Amino acid sequence: MSGEPVLEARGIVKRFGHVAALSGAHLTVHHGEVVALIGDNGAGKSTLIKVLSGVHPPDEGEIRLGGRAVAFSSPVDARRAGVETVYQDLAVADDLSVAANLYLGREIKRRGPLGRIGLLDKRAMRRGAAEALEQLGVRIPRVTTPISMLSGGQRQSVAVARAVVWATDVVILDEPTAALGVVQTRRVLELVERVRDAGMSVVLVSHNMPQVLEVADRVEVMRLGRRTARFAAAEATTDDLVAAMTGALTTESLD
Repeated sequence: MSGEPVLEARGIVKRFGHVAALSGAHLTVHHGEVVALIGDNGAGKSTLIKVLSGVHPPDEGEIRLGGRAVAFSSPVDARRAGVETVYQDLAVADDLSVAANLYLGREIKRRGPLGRIGLLDKRAMRRGAAEALEQLGVRIPRVTTPISMLSGGQRQSVAVARAVVWATDVVILDEPTAALGVVQTRRVLELVERVRDAGMSVVLVSHNMPQVLEVADRVEVMRLGRRTARFAAAEATTDDLVAAMTGALTTESLD
């Protein structure tokens, strides 16, 4: 694919004591595409995602965003730069409403003196949340519904929607369908496709090969802390992906 990548990891090394979790990892994400990041347990996927989202600083290597080298000292830095991440635990507040979760940490204050003393404009947040969810096709009873009353798929959709609302460049999804049923999984995958069609770039971490081939534009495979293969999803098979994950197929020259 031509053009400057919107997000790129180059030669990322990350060590934890004497253990090298990443040993020159690469990842390339272009504008408006879904890139699946796959690999067996221990391949380094989670560590790479945490480096890209500002949880762990790399020991070596470079992260580039829109062609510019960046250094994230925290997840807040990454979010401010336009990279939002949804982890498996979702990090939603069960006791708060859907609207409050979408604006968590980015609350809208009332205008004038009331805002200066910290009072929130809940009406504006409810309106903004309803509009955002409608645009993304997320179906929930009401934006005033507490998160604890939603199904697993609805909770996941709200977490993804929150990331999409605030991201300007990339949304990273870590196993978004791992704990969902068939119907809920379908709705989350449809949301991923809508996010891509709206022009956002998505990094999808998943162990589910059929889902990866269904929604991804490209697949990047990690093994032993580095990228070992890349595929155009339309031209790959499950057997290709498994072979790359197990080391039977490598294309190390890609790095």
